[in-house]
Amino acid sequence: MSTPIWKKSATPEILSGRAANTAISLLGIQFTEVGPDFLRATMPVDHRHVQPWRVLHGGISVVLSETLGSAACYMAVPEGFHCVGLEINANHIAAVPEGQVVVAECRPFHIGRSTQVWQTEIRRADGRLACVSRITCAVLPD
Repeated sequence: MSTPIWKKSATPEILSGRAANTAISLLGIQFTEVGPDFLRATMPVDHRHVQPWRVLHGGISVVLSETLGSAACYMAVPEGFHCVGLEINANHIAAVPEGQVVVAECRPFHIGRSTQVWQTEIRRADGRLACVSRITCAVLPD
C-alpha cells in the first residue's frame, strides 16, 4: 500500500472555489479529481485561450500547468508551509484547435522538504498529448 502524498485535504469543489475571481476562473479551469497521487482539471479552448491561428496558446498551457502544480504542491506540504514557483517549462507536442476541452493531469516527480517538482500532461479531446510541463516549487514556512 502506498503512502498518501496529500498533507492537506481538498476536493475539486474546494480547489475550484478557492480559484474564484482569479485567472484560474477567468480561463474556465475546473478541478475535476483529486486522486491518491494526482490532480486533474479541465479547461475549454475558446476565444480566451487561442492565438490568432485559432489553436491553444502555449502560454495558456503553462498557466494550466502552473495552476495544477501549485495546487498539488500546496496540498503536499504540512500545515504551516506554503509553496512558491521557482521554474516552469513546457514542451508543446500537438496543437489543440479552438472548440475542444483539454484534460490536464499533474503528478509528482519529487516531493521534498524544501523543493517539489510536479509534471503536468495536457491532453486533447482525442487523448493525444498536447503539452508536457514541469514546475519546480520552493517549500517555505508561513
